[in-house]
Amino acid sequence: MPIKIQSQLPAKEILENENIFVMDELRAISQDIRPLQICILNLMPIKQDTELQLLRGLSNTPLQIDVTFMKIDSHVSLNTDSSHLNKFYDNFENLKQQKFDGLIITGAPIEHLPFEEVDYWAELCEIMEWSKRNVTSTFHICWGAQAALYYHYGIGKKSLPEKLFGVYEHTIINRKIPLVRGFDDVFMIPHSRHTASDEEAIHKNGRLKVLAKSKEAGIFLCEADEGKQIFVFGHPEYDRLTLHNEYVRDIGKGLAIKMPLNYYPDNDMAKKPHLQWRSHSINFYSNWVNYYVYQQTPYEL
Repeated sequence: MPIKIQSQLPAKEILENENIFVMDELRAISQDIRPLQICILNLMPIKQDTELQLLRGLSNTPLQIDVTFMKIDSHVSLNTDSSHLNKFYDNFENLKQQKFDGLIITGAPIEHLPFEEVDYWAELCEIMEWSKRNVTSTFHICWGAQAALYYHYGIGKKSLPEKLFGVYEHTIINRKIPLVRGFDDVFMIPHSRHTASDEEAIHKNGRLKVLAKSKEAGIFLCEADEGKQIFVFGHPEYDRLTLHNEYVRDIGKGLAIKMPLNYYPDNDMAKKPHLQWRSHSINFYSNWVNYYVYQQTPYEL
């Protein structure tokens, strides 16, 4: 699938070097089709890393996707240069009059805070409410999924005894759901979080359908309203070295952090980690784009 992005976005050259089909604005306007409009609300501190990871995930269907990056106005990003944000991102105020085929709301490293104490909580709530009327399907990741369950369904979160950190084995609960079509019986997905949503409350909520879970990591995936809302509690978009970089960062901060589980060969951090989740990640994003966005969205947004 060609992803249509701005010509000067730094991720463009990296994706092209990985043999991923990327289309700039000039080539896109010559195609007589309506591209899918996907908005990414990027709440992660290092925006460029998350941009690259998500664009990889969206790059494997025959559909053209026009990607728009959204930023939060009520929070100042300290880890991404303001020139990058000003050049490639727009704010909700400018985008809220538009409709989108799909919206991705990323996680954020703010799990220790109660939702209401997050400095941009009010703005995020406004965006999540807007998404119900203006987006065909919204895909929430990690803290973004926890926040959405709390906002939409009043389901809280709890702190874990220690960080859930590593690559975990998962099983499919309902194989007939299109979102997990083509998945193996057992598959691996990275997790990196200190909190978890209330699983009992998820199971009791009649609008939420659990699709995949792990004995060690708990619920990985659920959906509501036939896929209008998707909640993902792991990180299928992670690169090979994302967990490694987080581990090195936390060690450097002097934090009490265990080695990521099922990640380094022989638990030796000097050895290159095995990439065990990429094929399922690609399949996952392709299923979402095809069955929950493309097949459901109206031609005239």
